[in-house]
Amino acid sequence: MLDRLYARIIALAASRHAVIWLAVIAFAEASVFPLPPDIMLLPMVLTQRERAFRLAAICTIASVAGAVLGWCIGAFLLEYAAMPIVHFYHAEQTLQTLQDRFREWGIWIILIKGLTPIPFKFVTIASGAAHLSLVPFLLACAVTRGTRFFLLAALLRRYGAPIQGFIEKRLPLMAGLFAVVLVGGIVALKYI
Repeated sequence: MLDRLYARIIALAASRHAVIWLAVIAFAEASVFPLPPDIMLLPMVLTQRERAFRLAAICTIASVAGAVLGWCIGAFLLEYAAMPIVHFYHAEQTLQTLQDRFREWGIWIILIKGLTPIPFKFVTIASGAAHLSLVPFLLACAVTRGTRFFLLAALLRRYGAPIQGFIEKRLPLMAGLFAVVLVGGIVALKYI
């Protein structure tokens, strides 16, 4: 099953609509969607190494645009749009804690948490709910998301073939590690 899923993702990553899907996933992950854009960026860079930095730029721009939507949800639509998301994840206390920390630490939280596997939408919605100034918010999002995506693209461009071989030989292990990191990021959000 994992081999078929991996083959499907690689095929999608090589399709002519892959860039659109990458942008859509990056945009949605920063505002409403729980899956990181890495699931598209990684195979796309592996299949198109010469376009690694262009793909990282697309992912960064779309993620920052999605972050604006997340900020607006938190700032203007908290009760109507964000709270159902927060309730779905049972993250009411997490949101309150993030709001308090944003008031105290501001952009430092964005810079740190934007590099982690914690779903970025929590950061963007909480920063809007805390009414963090939009310009510093955008700059911090661009820096942290750009760093994450360009670093991933650079590593995959440089070491792509061995990484791809490693992933393909150990697909169940890699899928399990990805799930652990994703769930661990969500759990860590409750305690960080």
